[in-house]
Amino acid sequence: MNAITDLTSLRDALRSFCSARDWHQYHTPKNLVMALSVEAAELVEHFQWATAEESLNLTPQKRGEVADEIADVLIYLTELADVLGIDPISAARTKIAKNALKYPPP
Repeated sequence: MNAITDLTSLRDALRSFCSARDWHQYHTPKNLVMALSVEAAELVEHFQWATAEESLNLTPQKRGEVADEIADVLIYLTELADVLGIDPISAARTKIAKNALKYPPP
């Protein structure tokens, strides 16, 4: 597998990974959004009863578990954007510009 260094190479690696397993047939927007939601909930679970201080000071084991969930969220989000033909960087740039107008600095 080629080095994954940016969203484009991540997308390409995911395309290859899914193609090798014939998973694209299951990767409809509906299914990907549902999987994304589940993974985001699993990420939330790690912080559910933590104090603000605890959430900022994760143990190495907890940090690894959180990293795995962040990866799952990023993977499903990247696949969803790919299936829908949305450039996530462009979408984020546009959204930041909208937010800058909606929430100007004091």
